[in-house]
Amino acid sequence: MSKVTKRKHVMNETLWDDYELPKENQSVVKVLRSRGNNLHEITTPSGEEYLVSMPTKFRKNIWVKRGDYILVEPIAEGDKVKAEIVKIMNKDSIKYYKQNDVWPKEFDNDKKNDSTNNGGNDDDDDDLFVNTNRVQVQTYDSDSDSSGTSESEESDQK
Repeated sequence: MSKVTKRKHVMNETLWDDYELPKENQSVVKVLRSRGNNLHEITTPSGEEYLVSMPTKFRKNIWVKRGDYILVEPIAEGDKVKAEIVKIMNKDSIKYYKQNDVWPKEFDNDKKNDSTNNGGNDDDDDDLFVNTNRVQVQTYDSDSDSSGTSESEESDQK
């Protein structure tokens, strides 16, 4: 199979979700940070942190960033790396898991905290990309000038 064909199949598998619920040995976790060499540090709903590896089919095809949710399956070998990524969750699969009561309640609290940070505006802002590598700075626009006159009054005076 060529690289392009492989990439096409991996992308289709990721984008067009099959809506399969996790098996008993799989769990949903949140990515904390990337450690390099296709290793990611994650946290479980109970708060445990460990490393997971990305399988070769996802490498250079799918990118995982801080705050993403993934489905992992434990592996027997290794002390530091305890699981392998099975699926990268998108919004549709998260919604499906919540409808079927499979989504961990601890991660619902994280989403509520994120929505209060953007003013509680949950309309279509979730579709927008938010750069998590930048510090969010609040800007305030002043409606009145320091002199107390409006622009229309200034133009009348001239």
